[in-house]
Amino acid sequence: MARTTPSSALEAASPVALRQKAAWLCEALDAEYGTLSWRSHGEPMGALVMTILSQHTSDKNSERAYDNLRRAFPNWDAVRTAEVTEIADTIRSGGLADAKAPRIKSVLQAIHEKQGVTNLDFLESLPTETAREYLLGFHGVGPKTMACVLMFSLGRPVLPVDTHVFRVSHRLGLIPQKIGEAKAHNALEALLAPERVYAFHVHMIRHGRRVCVALRPRCGACVLKEHCDYFQSGAAGETGKLTAVTRPAATAVRTLHGMKTPDSLPGSDDDAVPSV
Repeated sequence: MARTTPSSALEAASPVALRQKAAWLCEALDAEYGTLSWRSHGEPMGALVMTILSQHTSDKNSERAYDNLRRAFPNWDAVRTAEVTEIADTIRSGGLADAKAPRIKSVLQAIHEKQGVTNLDFLESLPTETAREYLLGFHGVGPKTMACVLMFSLGRPVLPVDTHVFRVSHRLGLIPQKIGEAKAHNALEALLAPERVYAFHVHMIRHGRRVCVALRPRCGACVLKEHCDYFQSGAAGETGKLTAVTRPAATAVRTLHGMKTPDSLPGSDDDAVPSV
């Protein structure tokens, strides 16, 4: 009998079955990478700027650019009123500075014009859906950027979907590939209990970087293969024989989208979580 393809398996799954599968995956990821508790990655304006800086570059480069920006300007209002060229020169180490600098200045100016101040602290008092709509109302702020601000800074159960989360979720059979990253945010978020959103995002990125890599996924080492449509369909092929995964040093600086993860902040003792 021919094996079921990943796409046909997903089409046959009911919403209830998908939610149950997502719950199992969350448990398995927790067991593999450690249980995570949300801690704020900083104030929301910082999270917004950091997410813009993290686009199309490494976390290391975007973190360096962000640190340079904070050292060069005393506050976000100073960044807003600075010349675009000055901002670009400050964030040059992050890559695509000439594209990101006007985007940062533009969104800071738009927020100031709307609120009369250059900060987003008021988002904490808004309902999640209102905060979501507010951020999406700014040019250049898409679903991923919005979700990063709300989840990382404010602890809201809003799921950012980057290339790793999307790829792993598709292979597992949680979403169809044709849905695209933009619509995948809501589709995946609907499958998760609110308290699971943060850990799911962090763990899926780690799993995508360490095991479920783009070209040759290490299916033999995957703790999720029991419920993975890609593996069960036989699509893994020879990659299913790979069993070794090199684990990065626990002392490495840990970042996501350029922002230090809570396990790398002072006072953390979670050495089970790898660098991302």
